[in-house]
Amino acid sequence: MTIKVGVIGAMGKMGKEVVKTVINDPETELVCAVDKFGTGESVFGDIKVESDIKQALEAHKPDIVVDFTQPSTIFENAKLYLKSGVIPVIGTTGLKDSEINELKELSKSTGTGCFIAPNFAIGAVLMMMFSQTAAKYFNNAEIIELHHNQKKDAPSGTAIKTAQMMAEVNPNLQSGNIKDTEVINGARGALYQNSDKKGNINIHSVRMPGFVASQEVIFGAGGQILTIKHDTSNRECFMSGVIMAVKHMYKNNNFIFGLENIL
Repeated sequence: MTIKVGVIGAMGKMGKEVVKTVINDPETELVCAVDKFGTGESVFGDIKVESDIKQALEAHKPDIVVDFTQPSTIFENAKLYLKSGVIPVIGTTGLKDSEINELKELSKSTGTGCFIAPNFAIGAVLMMMFSQTAAKYFNNAEIIELHHNQKKDAPSGTAIKTAQMMAEVNPNLQSGNIKDTEVINGARGALYQNSDKKGNINIHSVRMPGFVASQEVIFGAGGQILTIKHDTSNRECFMSGVIMAVKHMYKNNNFIFGLENIL
């Protein structure tokens, strides 16, 4: 079995890691690399960076494309993949709930699988799963996420996904809080509620040079604090999850949101 893989956003920091991972895995073959920067540069052998996604899909016919581009383009990119019959593995964050739902419906109507994950680090996914379990037993929780200062979206997709998972099991994680007044607007972070107005989880986003990605979920109750934290020191940690998703989607033509669903 050899899975033909295209990498979109191949010249970005995450994209370069994906390219190396695909090249070094015996079950995957890099067939195209696309980016708006570095057009014509060689990434491996005779594979050079192309700028047009649609042309690359038609010319190289990948089985799977891995997309690490940017929030402003990911929705249109994803629709193009699905309409072209190419399964996307999407690590780009910033998709709205309504857009994810639309992609789910498009995946069904085109008969083309789609994998979306806010985070591909196994430890980060476990942190999210542990937080969902803890949310059953605590009635107060907040999320602090910390990323490098070049990240374009806030809160992070990981923080939003964590809050979604917590809200599924606990409708109110601000039990007993008094109504406070922000002296400076935004001091209490952004309030997350799901479509059913459940959750009530404040999310705080920090952007700072020196970070790659970190997140801590803080739970409180009388006399105790529980903190569940995950730190990322380099982008290599995401690659085991990426290649796991690629191999899973090659065998399973369905819609999946979140790496926890294939662990």
